[in-house]
Amino acid sequence: MTRVAVMGSGNWGTAFAMILADAGSEVRMWARRPELVESINAGRNAEYLPELELPPTVRATADPQEALAGAEVAVLAVPSQTLRGNLDRWGAALPGGAPVVSLMKGVELGTTLRMSQVIAEAGVREDRIVVVSGPNLAPEIALKQPAAGVVACTDMDTAELVASACATPYFRPYTDTDVIGAEVCGATKNVVALASGMAEGLGFGDNTKATIITRGLAETTRLGLALGAHPQTFMGLAGVGDLIATCMSPLSRNHSFGVRLGRGMSVAEATAEMRTTTEGVKSCESILTLAREHDVDMPICEQVVAVIRDGHPVKEVGPRLMSRDLKAEKH
Repeated sequence: MTRVAVMGSGNWGTAFAMILADAGSEVRMWARRPELVESINAGRNAEYLPELELPPTVRATADPQEALAGAEVAVLAVPSQTLRGNLDRWGAALPGGAPVVSLMKGVELGTTLRMSQVIAEAGVREDRIVVVSGPNLAPEIALKQPAAGVVACTDMDTAELVASACATPYFRPYTDTDVIGAEVCGATKNVVALASGMAEGLGFGDNTKATIITRGLAETTRLGLALGAHPQTFMGLAGVGDLIATCMSPLSRNHSFGVRLGRGMSVAEATAEMRTTTEGVKSCESILTLAREHDVDMPICEQVVAVIRDGHPVKEVGPRLMSRDLKAEKH
Protein backbone atom coordinates (compact mmCIF):
# COMPACT_ATOMS: atom_id res chain seq x y z
CA MET A 1 0.00 0.00 0.00
CA THR A 2 1.40 3.39 -1.06
CA ARG A 3 1.77 5.97 1.71
CA VAL A 4 0.65 9.45 0.54
CA ALA A 5 0.77 12.77 2.38
CA VAL A 6 -1.85 15.37 1.41
CA MET A 7 -0.76 18.77 2.66
CA GLY A 8 -3.95 20.77 2.93
CA SER A 9 -7.52 19.98 3.90
CA GLY A 10 -9.74 22.14 1.69
CA ASN A 11 -12.32 20.96 -0.84
CA TRP A 12 -10.02 19.59 -3.53
CA GLY A 13 -7.39 18.28 -1.12
CA THR A 14 -10.08 16.33 0.73
CA ALA A 15 -11.67 14.97 -2.45
CA PHE A 16 -8.27 13.97 -3.83
CA ALA A 17 -7.43 12.24 -0.55
CA MET A 18 -10.56 10.14 -1.07
CA ILE A 19 -9.49 9.32 -4.63
CA LEU A 20 -6.05 8.20 -3.43
CA ALA A 21 -7.55 6.08 -0.67
CA ASP A 22 -10.06 4.47 -3.02
CA ALA A 23 -7.17 3.69 -5.38
CA GLY A 24 -5.48 1.76 -2.56
CA SER A 25 -3.21 4.25 -0.79
CA GLU A 26 -2.85 5.00 2.89
CA VAL A 27 -3.39 8.77 3.18
CA ARG A 28 -2.22 11.12 5.90
CA MET A 29 -3.68 14.63 5.60
CA TRP A 30 -2.22 17.74 7.16
CA ALA A 31 -4.66 20.33 8.49
CA ARG A 32 -3.67 23.48 10.36
CA ARG A 33 -6.55 23.48 12.86
CA PRO A 34 -6.93 20.76 15.49
CA GLU A 35 -10.72 20.79 15.23
CA LEU A 36 -10.48 19.96 11.52
CA VAL A 37 -8.04 17.14 12.29
CA GLU A 38 -10.51 15.76 14.79
CA SER A 39 -13.35 15.97 12.29
CA ILE A 40 -11.39 14.20 9.54
CA ASN A 41 -10.30 11.47 11.92
CA ALA A 42 -13.97 10.99 12.82
CA GLY A 43 -14.63 10.28 9.14
CA ARG A 44 -15.73 13.62 7.64
CA ASN A 45 -14.31 17.02 6.79
CA ALA A 46 -17.13 18.92 8.47
CA GLU A 47 -16.09 22.33 7.17
CA TYR A 48 -15.40 21.71 3.49
CA LEU A 49 -17.10 18.50 2.31
CA PRO A 50 -19.39 17.44 5.16
CA GLU A 51 -21.41 15.11 2.91
CA LEU A 52 -18.34 13.00 2.07
CA GLU A 53 -17.73 9.94 4.24
CA LEU A 54 -13.98 9.47 4.11
CA PRO A 55 -12.43 6.00 3.79
CA PRO A 56 -10.86 4.64 7.00
CA THR A 57 -7.43 4.76 5.34
CA VAL A 58 -7.58 8.59 5.43
CA ARG A 59 -6.25 10.06 8.66
CA ALA A 60 -5.22 13.60 9.62
CA THR A 61 -2.66 15.38 11.77
CA ALA A 62 -1.85 19.00 12.62
CA ASP A 63 1.88 18.18 12.54
CA PRO A 64 3.31 18.57 8.99
CA GLN A 65 6.37 16.51 9.89
CA GLU A 66 4.14 13.62 10.96
CA ALA A 67 2.08 13.88 7.79
CA LEU A 68 5.17 13.72 5.57
CA ALA A 69 7.05 11.05 7.51
CA GLY A 70 7.52 7.96 5.34
CA ALA A 71 5.42 9.32 2.47
CA GLU A 72 6.09 7.84 -0.97
CA VAL A 73 4.10 10.64 -2.65
CA ALA A 74 3.51 14.17 -1.32
CA VAL A 75 0.46 16.10 -2.53
CA LEU A 76 0.38 19.88 -2.04
CA ALA A 77 -3.15 21.27 -1.75
CA VAL A 78 -2.75 24.63 0.00
CA PRO A 79 -3.94 27.99 -1.43
CA SER A 80 -1.49 29.01 -4.14
CA GLN A 81 -0.46 32.31 -2.53
CA THR A 82 0.46 30.49 0.70
CA LEU A 83 2.62 27.83 -0.95
CA ARG A 84 5.98 29.55 -0.51
CA GLY A 85 5.35 30.29 3.17
CA ASN A 86 4.26 26.72 3.81
CA LEU A 87 7.31 25.31 2.04
CA ASP A 88 9.53 27.60 4.09
CA ARG A 89 8.06 26.00 7.22
CA TRP A 90 7.96 22.33 6.29
CA GLY A 91 9.41 21.93 2.78
CA ALA A 92 12.60 20.39 4.15
CA ALA A 93 10.51 17.43 5.32
CA LEU A 94 9.34 16.57 1.80
CA PRO A 95 10.49 12.99 1.13
CA GLY A 96 13.61 12.89 -1.03
CA GLY A 97 13.10 11.18 -4.39
CA ALA A 98 9.33 10.97 -4.06
CA PRO A 99 6.94 12.70 -6.48
CA VAL A 100 5.62 16.06 -5.25
CA VAL A 101 2.15 16.67 -6.66
CA SER A 102 0.64 20.14 -7.08
CA LEU A 103 -3.15 20.49 -6.99
CA MET A 104 -2.84 24.29 -6.93
CA LYS A 105 -4.00 26.58 -9.73
CA GLY A 106 -2.44 30.00 -9.47
CA VAL A 107 0.48 32.29 -10.28
CA GLU A 108 2.46 33.74 -7.39
CA LEU A 109 2.04 37.44 -6.70
CA GLY A 110 5.26 39.41 -6.88
CA THR A 111 7.26 36.75 -8.73
CA THR A 112 4.79 35.63 -11.47
CA LEU A 113 6.02 32.08 -10.87
CA ARG A 114 3.86 29.05 -11.55
CA MET A 115 3.38 26.67 -8.63
CA SER A 116 5.82 24.10 -10.02
CA GLN A 117 8.47 26.82 -10.17
CA VAL A 118 7.86 27.74 -6.53
CA ILE A 119 8.19 24.07 -5.61
CA ALA A 120 11.43 23.84 -7.61
CA GLU A 121 12.84 26.82 -5.70
CA ALA A 122 12.27 24.78 -2.52
CA GLY A 123 14.80 22.25 -3.84
CA VAL A 124 12.56 19.68 -5.55
CA ARG A 125 13.90 18.35 -8.86
CA GLU A 126 11.84 19.10 -11.97
CA ASP A 127 11.42 15.41 -12.79
CA ARG A 128 9.72 14.89 -9.40
CA ILE A 129 7.20 17.73 -9.73
CA VAL A 130 3.76 16.64 -10.93
CA VAL A 131 0.74 18.81 -11.76
CA VAL A 132 -2.83 17.47 -11.60
CA SER A 133 -5.40 19.52 -13.46
CA GLY A 134 -8.71 19.21 -15.29
CA PRO A 135 -12.48 19.61 -14.77
CA ASN A 136 -12.50 18.42 -11.16
CA LEU A 137 -15.18 20.19 -9.12
CA ALA A 138 -14.68 18.75 -5.65
CA PRO A 139 -18.37 18.35 -4.66
CA GLU A 140 -19.00 16.19 -7.75
CA ILE A 141 -15.86 14.15 -7.09
CA ALA A 142 -17.11 13.64 -3.52
CA LEU A 143 -20.24 12.05 -4.99
CA LYS A 144 -17.99 9.81 -7.12
CA GLN A 145 -19.47 11.12 -10.35
CA PRO A 146 -17.28 10.14 -13.35
CA ALA A 147 -14.49 12.63 -14.09
CA ALA A 148 -11.05 12.73 -15.65
CA GLY A 149 -7.91 14.76 -15.16
CA VAL A 150 -4.41 15.32 -16.47
CA VAL A 151 -1.31 14.20 -14.56
CA ALA A 152 1.58 16.18 -16.01
CA CYS A 153 5.30 15.81 -15.34
CA THR A 154 8.39 16.36 -17.46
CA ASP A 155 9.29 12.74 -16.61
CA MET A 156 6.66 10.36 -18.01
CA ASP A 157 7.59 7.55 -15.60
CA THR A 158 6.81 9.83 -12.65
CA ALA A 159 3.54 10.92 -14.28
CA GLU A 160 2.53 7.29 -14.78
CA LEU A 161 3.39 6.43 -11.17
CA VAL A 162 1.12 9.21 -9.85
CA ALA A 163 -1.61 8.36 -12.36
CA SER A 164 -1.62 4.77 -11.10
CA ALA A 165 -1.99 6.05 -7.54
CA CYS A 166 -5.13 8.05 -8.37
CA ALA A 167 -6.94 5.85 -10.89
CA THR A 168 -10.36 4.73 -9.65
CA PRO A 169 -13.62 3.60 -11.30
CA TYR A 170 -14.87 7.22 -11.10
CA PHE A 171 -11.62 9.15 -11.73
CA ARG A 172 -9.60 8.56 -14.90
CA PRO A 173 -6.15 10.22 -15.08
CA TYR A 174 -4.42 10.91 -18.39
CA THR A 175 -0.66 11.49 -18.43
CA ASP A 176 1.20 14.32 -20.16
CA THR A 177 4.59 16.02 -20.10
CA ASP A 178 3.32 19.59 -20.60
CA VAL A 179 3.59 21.00 -17.09
CA ILE A 180 3.61 24.60 -18.36
CA GLY A 181 0.39 24.16 -20.32
CA ALA A 182 -1.42 22.39 -17.50
CA GLU A 183 -0.50 25.15 -15.05
CA VAL A 184 -1.30 28.06 -17.35
CA CYS A 185 -4.70 26.54 -18.13
CA GLY A 186 -5.42 25.86 -14.47
CA ALA A 187 -4.57 29.36 -13.32
CA THR A 188 -6.05 31.39 -16.16
CA LYS A 189 -9.40 29.60 -16.34
CA ASN A 190 -10.15 30.95 -12.86
CA VAL A 191 -9.88 34.50 -14.16
CA VAL A 192 -12.09 33.73 -17.16
CA ALA A 193 -14.61 32.13 -14.77
CA LEU A 194 -14.77 35.36 -12.79
CA ALA A 195 -15.67 37.20 -16.01
CA SER A 196 -18.26 34.57 -16.94
CA GLY A 197 -19.79 34.83 -13.47
CA MET A 198 -19.93 38.62 -13.72
CA ALA A 199 -21.83 38.31 -17.00
CA GLU A 200 -24.33 35.95 -15.41
CA GLY A 201 -24.72 38.21 -12.41
CA LEU A 202 -25.51 41.09 -14.76
CA GLY A 203 -28.29 39.00 -16.29
CA PHE A 204 -26.60 38.14 -19.58
CA GLY A 205 -27.28 34.77 -21.23
CA ASP A 206 -25.44 31.88 -22.81
CA ASN A 207 -24.29 33.75 -25.91
CA THR A 208 -22.35 36.16 -23.72
CA LYS A 209 -20.89 33.43 -21.54
CA ALA A 210 -19.92 31.31 -24.56
CA THR A 211 -18.16 34.33 -26.05
CA ILE A 212 -16.23 34.93 -22.82
CA ILE A 213 -15.25 31.26 -22.57
CA THR A 214 -14.07 31.08 -26.18
CA ARG A 215 -12.13 34.32 -26.12
CA GLY A 216 -10.81 33.39 -22.69
CA LEU A 217 -9.46 30.19 -24.19
CA ALA A 218 -7.73 32.29 -26.87
CA GLU A 219 -6.09 34.43 -24.17
CA THR A 220 -5.02 31.35 -22.22
CA THR A 221 -3.55 29.77 -25.33
CA ARG A 222 -1.60 32.90 -26.27
CA LEU A 223 -0.05 33.08 -22.82
CA GLY A 224 0.74 29.38 -22.68
CA LEU A 225 2.39 29.32 -26.10
CA ALA A 226 4.49 32.35 -25.15
CA LEU A 227 5.74 30.41 -22.14
CA GLY A 228 6.52 27.26 -24.12
CA ALA A 229 3.40 25.12 -23.66
CA HIS A 230 2.21 22.54 -26.19
CA PRO A 231 -0.70 23.73 -28.39
CA GLN A 232 -2.67 20.47 -27.93
CA THR A 233 -2.93 20.99 -24.17
CA PHE A 234 -5.42 23.82 -24.57
CA MET A 235 -7.89 21.57 -26.41
CA GLY A 236 -7.72 18.89 -23.72
CA LEU A 237 -8.98 18.28 -20.20
CA ALA A 238 -6.62 20.77 -18.56
CA GLY A 239 -7.60 23.41 -21.11
CA VAL A 240 -11.10 23.59 -22.55
CA GLY A 241 -12.39 20.88 -20.20
CA ASP A 242 -11.50 22.71 -17.01
CA LEU A 243 -12.49 26.04 -18.54
CA ILE A 244 -16.05 24.88 -19.31
CA ALA A 245 -16.59 23.38 -15.86
CA THR A 246 -15.20 26.38 -13.98
CA CYS A 247 -16.98 29.00 -16.08
CA MET A 248 -20.42 27.35 -16.10
CA SER A 249 -20.94 25.53 -12.82
CA PRO A 250 -22.47 27.07 -9.69
CA LEU A 251 -20.11 24.75 -7.80
CA SER A 252 -17.17 26.80 -9.10
CA ARG A 253 -15.98 29.31 -6.50
CA ASN A 254 -14.58 31.64 -9.16
CA HIS A 255 -17.82 31.60 -11.16
CA SER A 256 -19.87 32.12 -8.00
CA PHE A 257 -17.64 35.00 -6.90
CA GLY A 258 -18.10 36.66 -10.29
CA VAL A 259 -21.88 36.25 -10.06
CA ARG A 260 -21.85 38.11 -6.75
CA LEU A 261 -19.85 40.94 -8.26
CA GLY A 262 -22.23 41.13 -11.20
CA ARG A 263 -25.17 41.42 -8.80
CA GLY A 264 -23.61 44.43 -7.14
CA MET A 265 -21.48 43.11 -4.29
CA SER A 266 -18.06 44.61 -3.66
CA VAL A 267 -14.96 42.40 -3.67
CA ALA A 268 -14.86 42.63 0.14
CA GLU A 269 -18.52 41.65 0.46
CA ALA A 270 -18.17 38.70 -1.91
CA THR A 271 -15.03 37.56 -0.10
CA ALA A 272 -16.79 37.69 3.27
CA GLU A 273 -19.77 35.74 1.98
CA MET A 274 -17.73 33.08 0.14
CA ARG A 275 -15.29 32.52 3.06
CA THR A 276 -13.19 30.03 1.06
CA THR A 277 -10.20 30.91 -1.14
CA THR A 278 -11.09 32.08 -4.65
CA GLU A 279 -7.89 31.58 -6.61
CA GLY A 280 -8.77 33.83 -9.55
CA VAL A 281 -9.20 36.79 -7.22
CA LYS A 282 -5.76 36.15 -5.77
CA SER A 283 -3.96 35.41 -9.06
CA CYS A 284 -5.57 37.66 -11.69
CA GLU A 285 -3.08 40.48 -11.16
CA SER A 286 -0.03 38.22 -11.31
CA ILE A 287 -1.35 36.52 -14.47
CA LEU A 288 -1.80 39.90 -16.14
CA THR A 289 1.71 40.94 -15.08
CA LEU A 290 3.08 37.68 -16.52
CA ALA A 291 1.23 38.32 -19.78
CA ARG A 292 2.64 41.84 -20.07
CA GLU A 293 6.15 40.57 -19.38
CA HIS A 294 5.75 38.38 -22.48
CA ASP A 295 3.85 40.95 -24.58
CA VAL A 296 0.67 38.84 -24.60
CA ASP A 297 -2.69 40.56 -25.09
CA MET A 298 -5.26 39.45 -22.47
CA PRO A 299 -8.19 41.92 -22.54
CA ILE A 300 -10.56 39.79 -20.46
CA CYS A 301 -7.93 39.39 -17.77
CA GLU A 302 -7.27 43.13 -17.90
CA GLN A 303 -10.93 43.89 -17.22
CA VAL A 304 -11.12 41.40 -14.36
CA VAL A 305 -8.10 43.06 -12.75
CA ALA A 306 -9.75 46.47 -13.27
CA VAL A 307 -12.73 45.24 -11.25
CA ILE A 308 -10.88 43.21 -8.59
CA ARG A 309 -7.87 45.44 -7.95
CA ASP A 310 -8.95 48.87 -9.14
CA GLY A 311 -12.60 48.84 -8.14
CA HIS A 312 -14.06 49.60 -11.57
CA PRO A 313 -17.82 48.96 -11.93
CA VAL A 314 -18.65 45.53 -13.37
CA LYS A 315 -21.16 47.10 -15.79
CA GLU A 316 -18.27 48.84 -17.59
CA VAL A 317 -16.55 45.55 -18.52
CA GLY A 318 -18.88 44.59 -21.39
CA PRO A 319 -18.77 47.93 -23.24
CA ARG A 320 -14.98 48.07 -22.94
CA LEU A 321 -14.53 44.60 -24.42
CA MET A 322 -17.16 45.08 -27.13
CA SER A 323 -15.72 48.42 -28.30
CA ARG A 324 -12.20 47.14 -28.93
CA ASP A 325 -10.81 47.41 -32.49
CA LEU A 326 -12.17 44.78 -34.89
CA LYS A 327 -9.74 42.06 -35.94
CA ALA A 328 -9.57 38.56 -37.41
CA GLU A 329 -10.57 35.87 -34.91
CA LYS A 330 -7.21 34.13 -35.18
CA HIS A 331 -5.32 37.39 -34.64
